[in-house]
Amino acid sequence: MAPIPTPPAQPDEAPETYVGLDADGAERLARKRGWTTVRALPPGAIITMEYLVGRLNFEVESGTVIRCWKG
Repeated sequence: MAPIPTPPAQPDEAPETYVGLDADGAERLARKRGWTTVRALPPGAIITMEYLVGRLNFEVESGTVIRCWKG
């Protein structure tokens, strides 16, 4: 039987710390802190719901992060 893969590590921080930051600065900070994938989405964007370890999602309105979540 094949071993179960170990997912890569991701930063252990609260995503809410990015809310209120400008989107470009938030992305730079997230990458500096170790997030491998960062994506900015407009409010109400239709996205897939798969969970990706190491990904941080930003909902951005008028250049400001209004919501943030892992995966």
